[in-house]
Amino acid sequence: MSDANFEPDWMSAPGATLADLLARQRISIEKFAELMGYSVERADKLINGRAAITRKVAESLASKIGGSARFWMSREEQYRGDIARLQASGSLAAARAWLRELPVQDMVKFGWIHSDGSIEGKIESCLQFFGVKNVLAWRENYSGALSAVAFRTSLSLESEPGSVVAWLRHAHLRAASIECKSWNLELLRERLSRIRELTRHKDANIFVPQLRRICAECGVAFVVARAPSGCRASGATQFIAPNKAMILLSFRYLSDDQFWFTFFHEAGHLLLHSRNALFLEDGSDVTSEEEQEANRLSQEVLIPPHARHELSKIALNKRDIMRLGVKIGISRGIVVGQLQHMKRLRGDQFNWMKLRYKWESIAV
Repeated sequence: MSDANFEPDWMSAPGATLADLLARQRISIEKFAELMGYSVERADKLINGRAAITRKVAESLASKIGGSARFWMSREEQYRGDIARLQASGSLAAARAWLRELPVQDMVKFGWIHSDGSIEGKIESCLQFFGVKNVLAWRENYSGALSAVAFRTSLSLESEPGSVVAWLRHAHLRAASIECKSWNLELLRERLSRIRELTRHKDANIFVPQLRRICAECGVAFVVARAPSGCRASGATQFIAPNKAMILLSFRYLSDDQFWFTFFHEAGHLLLHSRNALFLEDGSDVTSEEEQEANRLSQEVLIPPHARHELSKIALNKRDIMRLGVKIGISRGIVVGQLQHMKRLRGDQFNWMKLRYKWESIAV
């Protein structure tokens, strides 16, 4: 069967292909900008589809990243043509195809949207959820987020961009309702020790509200939101306004060591890295320099340098693990998690010492 007249009810920006190639070659956006002779902002616009691929850009991409200039020009022409076609059609088929990109079942289950069960009802509810009039507006408004998610997750092949973007949108709506003072980097750095004290609390209904209050004092909206199917993320960090940041955790593993390591990792991004970036932890083994820096900060907060030597020599038994946790003021589960990270323990050893949470007991 010939596909010469195939006209899909979706569109894919050239930036999605570019993001995939950069991820496969392990090229950061900063390195990409350097290769192209662009600012990071200009490189980001190209990846997010907000800047068109001209002949000159196509030739530069071909020489620096791969593919031919003709390939990149063809991708650009196809994309702009798809935009025009979908603008003209506004078809129900396009909206149906869009729904397949979203975790609609979980969006209903989690109460993010309400639907009468009909396709039309689901489409309308999802459009309202994202705050757009039609599917084309969604692709235009969320092209940046979709490309950023594709760039972060394309190597792990575990997360689906539509599901991750839905999770982020829900978090943004929640974060918008959290009253915060203006962003204060130094205050957040100072509050890390106070936040660390919360790691010894066993009841999430106690420490989550306290953590949210401390974060709000520093200009950070702290959100806990369950990840839908297709979203493997454990955490994310992003500035949602000039003076308001968001730390989002999914409580994916429902254990104290993972929760606190991820929280301090996300805090590390706020303290160390660009305010213009989306940082997403999706379970991938691929780690950029920024991810490694955030990991180090989290480790140093949880196990201060003076205690790290002791951790490397500790006897691997219940008594000594508990004793070290009490001595340095953290939960025994975090000690176990760090010993597993150091490969002193296997991933299946001493897990019974970690605190385990249930969703119904978490004050979100």
